[in-house]
Amino acid sequence: MSAPLLTVQDLRVAYPSREATAWTEVVRGVSFSLGRERLGIVGESGSGKSQTGRAILGLTAPGGRVTAQALNFDGIDLLRCPPAERRRLRGRRIAMVLQDPKYSLDPVMAIGAQIVETLQAHQPQPRAQAQARMLDALAQVGIDNPARVARLYPHEVSGGMGQRAMIAMMLIAGPQLLIADEPTSALDVTVQLQVLRILDQLVSQRGMGLVFISHDLRLVASFCDRVLVMYAGKVVEQLDSGRLHEAQHPYTRGLLNCLPRLDAPRHPLPTLDRRPEWLA
Repeated sequence: MSAPLLTVQDLRVAYPSREATAWTEVVRGVSFSLGRERLGIVGESGSGKSQTGRAILGLTAPGGRVTAQALNFDGIDLLRCPPAERRRLRGRRIAMVLQDPKYSLDPVMAIGAQIVETLQAHQPQPRAQAQARMLDALAQVGIDNPARVARLYPHEVSGGMGQRAMIAMMLIAGPQLLIADEPTSALDVTVQLQVLRILDQLVSQRGMGLVFISHDLRLVASFCDRVLVMYAGKVVEQLDSGRLHEAQHPYTRGLLNCLPRLDAPRHPLPTLDRRPEWLA
C-alpha cells in the first residue's frame, strides 16, 4: 500500500482570549490520513471543520496557535518547513476552495485576470496559452460563454457563478490535494452535479486527494469515500460512507435522524439532544 498523501495526527488549533490570559481550543486532537481519495468532513457550524482545513494549508488567522504530533503532506512536514516553501505549496500542490467567494475574489480585478494570475504564479507560460487555459477552466465548471464572464468583475456575477470561478481558480494549477470548504453551497442542483463530476474526475484520473467539507450529510455520504464527523472541535466518528447508516455515536445518529424523509411524516420535527459528555 502506498504512503498516504496527507497525515494529520493530534491536530490542535487554539486562539487567545480577549485578555490573552487563556487559550480556547477550536480544533481538539483531530487525526486522520488521506490517500488519493475523497474524504468528507461533516458537522454543524462551529464544529471546527473549516479551521481544520485552514490549519492544513497554513491559513490560520493571526494569533492562532497550531500544534500537531504530525502534519505531513507527501513527505513534507508542514509545521516545520520554511515559510517560503509552504507558500510555494499553496495553490500549486495544495489548494483550498473557500466558502464565500465575496470575500475571496479581488473586487478590483476581472475574474479572468485573477485566474490567469494564479496560473502564472505557479506555472509561467505564454500569455495566449494562459488565456486559453483560463477559458477552458471556466468552461469546465459549467460557465456558459466563459470569454464574457472572464471580463466581468466579482460584483457583476451571482454568488453561484463566483463560487464556480473560485473553483476554476483553485484547480487550474492541477493541485495534488484540494480542500473544498462548502464548494457547492451557492449552486443549484444541476451545476452542483457538474462541479462534483469535475472533482470526481480529478480524484480518479489525476490521483488527487480531496477533503470535502460540508454541512450536507447526504451529499457527503453519496459523493465521498470516507466520512469524518466533527463535534465541538474533535472527530467523534470515522467510517466509510457506505456504512454511514451503521454509525454508533449519538451525535451522528442525531444528524441522520434530522434528515428529511419522504416515506413517513415527521411530527414533531426531530431535534438534536446534545449531551455534556460529547465535549470531553
